[in-house]
Amino acid sequence: MSLLEKIKDSIIEMEPELTVELTQSALAEGIAPMEIVAGGLISGIEIVGVKFKNDEVFLPEVMMSAKAFKDGFAAVSPKLKDSGYEPKGRVLISSVKGDIHDIGKNIVIALLQGNGYEVHDAGVDAPPERFVDMVREIKPNVVGMSALLTTTMAFMRDTVSALKDAGLRDSLKIIVGGAPVSADFAKEIGADGYGEDAGEAVDLVKSLLAS
Repeated sequence: MSLLEKIKDSIIEMEPELTVELTQSALAEGIAPMEIVAGGLISGIEIVGVKFKNDEVFLPEVMMSAKAFKDGFAAVSPKLKDSGYEPKGRVLISSVKGDIHDIGKNIVIALLQGNGYEVHDAGVDAPPERFVDMVREIKPNVVGMSALLTTTMAFMRDTVSALKDAGLRDSLKIIVGGAPVSADFAKEIGADGYGEDAGEAVDLVKSLLAS
């Protein structure tokens, strides 16, 4: 079994320490950093995402696999920069005000990073003002908002309005997601797109930045 296959399996098997050890070994053997990310780290987290969608694994397992990806990516990240790696785009993502759920958001972050995007995590329970402040600071190409409660969906609308009022809306794309959210709701609040799951969110970012 190749090192890349072992890295992939370590993520599926929820072993963060082993993921880091194998990632470091792959770097030491001269495997290209992006090859490690694409062929090892991202391959593993994608499988976990499919298993989660199919109810084959549950939140605790996904959290550990996401940690394995995050730790492995952190180990390879400096080498990506050293090799002249340029991110495909900059994304700011957060769960909106009143919503403390972060599993789906963290999976989206992992997949975006694995696909070459620079991702800034604004955490959970983020009020519109935090989005405005962070957009001014990091100047993202895309803002992603997540809500898993129907009671917090309204803050997506408030955030879009806050970005408009701050004169920042036209400089970026806005995407939304989460169990109660729909494509119709995304249009209603003036977002640029809706992702039904983590994989679709990544495809949406790709298409929006390519247009």
